[in-house]
Amino acid sequence: VSAKTAAAGPETAGGVPLVPAGVSSTAAGREPSGLAHRAKVLSYFLLWFALNVVYNISNKSVLNRLPLPWTVATVQLLVGSLYVALLWLLRLRPVPSLGPKARSLAIRVALAHGLGQLATVISLGAGAVSFSHTVKAGEPIFSALFSALLFRQIFPAPVYLSLVPVVGGVALACAKELSFTWLCFAAAMASNVFFALRAIFSKAAMLASKDEGEQISAQNLYGVVTIGALLVLAPFALVMEGSKAPGAWAAAVERDGGAGTLAWDLVKSGFWHYIHNEVMFLALSNVHPVTLAVGNTFKRIFIIASSVLFFSRQVTL
Repeated sequence: VSAKTAAAGPETAGGVPLVPAGVSSTAAGREPSGLAHRAKVLSYFLLWFALNVVYNISNKSVLNRLPLPWTVATVQLLVGSLYVALLWLLRLRPVPSLGPKARSLAIRVALAHGLGQLATVISLGAGAVSFSHTVKAGEPIFSALFSALLFRQIFPAPVYLSLVPVVGGVALACAKELSFTWLCFAAAMASNVFFALRAIFSKAAMLASKDEGEQISAQNLYGVVTIGALLVLAPFALVMEGSKAPGAWAAAVERDGGAGTLAWDLVKSGFWHYIHNEVMFLALSNVHPVTLAVGNTFKRIFIIASSVLFFSRQVTL
């Protein structure tokens, strides 16, 4: 997706240009056209799609047994934080360094990521995976909206027209959903807002880190964001569910026969959450945030189909 700059001024996020200095926004929207590069980007998207399907099935399976969305979301971030910290500790991945601007943007990304993760888990816990992801297919709308309102980045008319079927599809799905709940709908919409902001601020942080940071790859940026999101979310999870978590855990263990199995499934959901988002950051490092959001919409097709088959959900046509 290429963009043209509005007359209001340059495209920035937190003082960092979304387009590198000296490069027009139209030119910046184009990635290298080599076949190898295109194949690499396509592989990121396909791997992201596949890993996200695994995560959503794993996550829903855990929530069906342990209905504690705040706790589950926090534990998943904890698993990811421990995983990336181990990589840094063993020097399997260079330890990141952030400059002032990139650090400021990373804090915003962490906040958006933590809140988006919470909203997603609440939505998945409150309704069907298929319905939640149908609503979440509206993310490109928010990406385009925030790009225009917050960062003065205007796209050609065909880009906005292409979003009309998305709006209509989400509205139709909500009207005909057999298991519609307002909590599921509202949480999925909130995740659209937070994840659209996450992508935009992440792209700006990647550009800022090129000048200020050392070893700030897309993977390392996501590692920093995960730890930051954990610090944001953990205190709220403790307040919201700390008192009822032991009882819910005991009930789940008694019902499903074993703490080890439930704990392992929770750890696996956290690992899949981290890995699929790390691959998503690799994709984002090569495309515009709106392009990523459109890819996100296509990803929902695979998630919805797999969840309907796995959980045997009834759907309307």
